[in-house]
Amino acid sequence: MSLAPHLDPVVVDLGRRALLDMGEVSRSLVYGSFLTDDGFEVVHVPDGKVDANRFASMASSIQALSEAVAREVRIGSSEYVIIASEKGHVIQLRVPGHPVVLGALFGDDETLGKALSVARRCAQQLAASLADRPAVQPDAAAHEPDAAVEHGDARAHADAHGVPAL
Repeated sequence: MSLAPHLDPVVVDLGRRALLDMGEVSRSLVYGSFLTDDGFEVVHVPDGKVDANRFASMASSIQALSEAVAREVRIGSSEYVIIASEKGHVIQLRVPGHPVVLGALFGDDETLGKALSVARRCAQQLAASLADRPAVQPDAAAHEPDAAVEHGDARAHADAHGVPAL
């Protein structure tokens, strides 16, 4: 079993690099984030522009809805989602072959075509980077059964892991 993308430091680092590269190509990028299908943020840039956890949660819901609509009306798989407004656009698309979605907010000075193009390249860059590296395996000890938990001793479990018991 491999680590979830948001817990894998290699995925986080590769995602950060891809987002920074996207920002170099498109100066109107206000905010970019990779998130998991279940709404966890993997990484975002820059800091402080958007509530990252809230964005990830909403974006994953929108992604799931767009994919459900595409299935329901039998038009194939959803390629991307665009939310256009007077002050900019949000583009979301899946990283090919991975349970990760790119969500990117662009200012209104970017054409929709360029924003979509750089977002696609960013998602493809992360997919290619992930394909070029072996999956990181979680620490086996972290997944061994904890005798204290199996026997219902929460205080012993908390003490063993340096966590204050409630």
